[in-house]
Order: sequence, then C-alpha cells, then structure tokens
Amino acid sequence: MAAVADPDEDLVRRVGQGDPAAIQAMVSRKLPRMLALAQRMLGDPVEAEDVAQETMVRAWRQAPRWIPGKAKFDTWLHRVGLNLCYDRLRRRRDVPTATLPDRPDESASPDRGLMAVDVGLRVDAALGRLPERQREAIVLCHYQELTNIEAAALMAVSVDALESLLARGRRALRQALADLAPEGARDRAEGGRG
Repeated sequence: MAAVADPDEDLVRRVGQGDPAAIQAMVSRKLPRMLALAQRMLGDPVEAEDVAQETMVRAWRQAPRWIPGKAKFDTWLHRVGLNLCYDRLRRRRDVPTATLPDRPDESASPDRGLMAVDVGLRVDAALGRLPERQREAIVLCHYQELTNIEAAALMAVSVDALESLLARGRRALRQALADLAPEGARDRAEGGRG
C-alpha cells in the first residue's frame, strides 16, 4: 500500500511536539472548516461550536501519536467531526419531547434586503431534512470541498455509492427549493401579468 501524501504532516508533527505556533496554525486552519461541517450537519450553532472545539481537542491529543502515510490528517479530522455530530444527532432522537419543535417560517421575507438570508435559511432547513447519509455526502463534497474519492473514503462507501447519495440529495434539494429556481420566479412573474 502506497503512503498517502499529507500536506499537514509537518504541522501535525510540530503540534505533537507542543509547538505553540503550530497549535495556533492548526486551530486557525482547521477550526473554521470543522465549525462549518458541524453547523451544516447539526443546524445548531451552539452544538456546532462544541463539536468543532472537541474535534480540535482530539486532534491536539492525537498529534503526538499520529502515524503519517496511512491517511490524510484532514480526512481523519473530518471523520472525528462527523462522528461527534452523529453522536449528538443520535442523542436528539433518543430524547422524547412533550412538545413538537418549532418549525421555521418558510414564507418569503417581506424585506428584500433579507432575501439572501432567507434563501440561506431555507437551504439549510432543506439540507437538515435530508437523510443523514445524503446530507453527509453533500456537506463533504459541496461545503467542505472534498473530492468524491476523499468523501467516499471518509464515508466508507464506494465512489459510485457516494455519487448515488449525492444525486438523491441534490434531487431532494431541487424539489424542496423549486420555487427559488430562476425559471420558477420567471413563470410567477409572467403569470402575474394580465
């Protein structure tokens, strides 16, 4: 088996040796991506912050024992972050609630300046309604910008299976957000003219 080239190898080695500059560099380089991953998977900024911080603590603890060449450190870090997200999602399902959770208001925002925020919230809500594996595939490929090969390895599926998850997820998102498509907006505008 060929060794995997890892752009983070030197950084992880220095973190493992306790180099404060390396630790700061790792946090500034990796924390925003872990925070984005957790936010997209959990949809809760407080929980996402907790997951991102715990991921970084685990990276710091693992650094002295890291063996280069088996996998990319970034891939391992994403796996840790995803596992922490899934732990929290499982706990959510296991806790019975007496009341139904509030549903986000899906009506259009009356203020045009808030339209981009509204669209972003709708996309996040639609993403949150996808099955976990489809959401994971979309988050890894589109938001975390991993290649299909990297995402498939991280998810422990074949590239074909990943592409199938991506296709189903994209189709579900297109259906959920159909009214945001330019054609839909054009049709509504033309339908309004008498």
